[in-house]
Amino acid sequence: MRGILGCATVIAVLLGAAPAAAAASPDVPSADRLSWTARHLGRQTLPARDGWAADGPGTTGGSAATPERSRVVHNRAELVAALGGDNASNANDATPKLIYVDGTIDGFEGPDGTALDCADLADPGYRLDAYLAAYDPAVWGRVTPSGPLEEARVRSVANQTRQTQINVGPNTTIVGLRGARLTGLTLMIDRASNVIVRNLTLVDARDCFPAWSPTDGEAGNWNSQYDQISVRRSENVWVDHNTFTDGDNPDSAQPVYFGRPYQVHDGSLDVTHTASLVTASWNRFSGRDKLLLIGSSNTVGPDVGRLRVTLHHNLFDGVLQRLPRVRFGQVDVYNNHYRLGGDDFQYALGVGVQSAIYAQNNFFALDAPVDPADLLYDWGGTALTERGSWVRRGSGVARPVDLLAAYNATHDPDLAADAGWTPTLRRDPVLPAPLVPVLVGPLAGADRLPI
Repeated sequence: MRGILGCATVIAVLLGAAPAAAAASPDVPSADRLSWTARHLGRQTLPARDGWAADGPGTTGGSAATPERSRVVHNRAELVAALGGDNASNANDATPKLIYVDGTIDGFEGPDGTALDCADLADPGYRLDAYLAAYDPAVWGRVTPSGPLEEARVRSVANQTRQTQINVGPNTTIVGLRGARLTGLTLMIDRASNVIVRNLTLVDARDCFPAWSPTDGEAGNWNSQYDQISVRRSENVWVDHNTFTDGDNPDSAQPVYFGRPYQVHDGSLDVTHTASLVTASWNRFSGRDKLLLIGSSNTVGPDVGRLRVTLHHNLFDGVLQRLPRVRFGQVDVYNNHYRLGGDDFQYALGVGVQSAIYAQNNFFALDAPVDPADLLYDWGGTALTERGSWVRRGSGVARPVDLLAAYNATHDPDLAADAGWTPTLRRDPVLPAPLVPVLVGPLAGADRLPI
């Protein structure tokens, strides 16, 4: 019965808003020739009670866009134009905007349409071989890089940010037509509340100029800057039916420098810097390392009482960590499907400082070597609520597992069993965990919506 309810939910979401026509624009192709279903989907708003993003005024995105601000875009220049015209100031454009992505948009595409590479964005004073020679710990020591080469790297990062970070303003819907891809770019939602992003495949938001951080961990680490979607200082954001992947450029294929992997990717969907009221639903995260960071600092301050996020009906497939990792926020994690394993897998739920994760009825399909006790990781937190989890290891039979008890039996200190709150913003009854793979596997990710 509840499985039927889940399917009904999908149908209701797809059919729950009225379509609106759009007229032609002289600047960017308009939406007037799109199919009825595409125009219908673009005007949809987040259903009532569908996670934290339904709180307060709810999330309507660009559903009120006029015909002049309803555009179909095919390249980076058209995307920037549809968002307001100037990437440097688009974050401040609060006019309702409805943007359909058709085809592939490449963040490394120059204004004239030519393809750029990392060398085109590098400052004249930066060369990776020189950087490696200068800051090798055997020469430089375990001290943060400084001096002309590091300054040139920072200038290179600024060049890339201007090129590949696409700033999104308030009251915006971005929806992909079938096969739509955003590659090599970051959607930056900063001080831009009421945003909807749906039906996109986001690929390889690579950092050309990772930073060497010698004091990050025992051996140091390379750290990259660019997320695929970054939500900062914003509220009421709905991220739905997207696919997040590194494509043919995974971090596992990168070289090793200073004994550490040269990591060129950061998060899939990070919610930081006091952002709140975010719902991420029906997304597919595939073959990535860092996924969902909720809260970027352990410092007690303005993040307290913020970072409220709902994650439901997402598929985490062959991914390694931060599923999610949480600081401070009340984060509702229910009816998600996890397919995890491999030598590099680290953990699923990261329990950080003052975090309040409520994890219910999630399904974990694990490679045989993965111990359910290792699905949790203590990043300085004290408690989480976890119930209704099911686990299948290898070719074994799926069974209910108390993940918190398994963790506490093998780790110290124990995590308490009550995160201190109970979610109320759920649109439909929570499915029993055994039904989750049946529903989420076929329906999560881009190109599953009828568009």
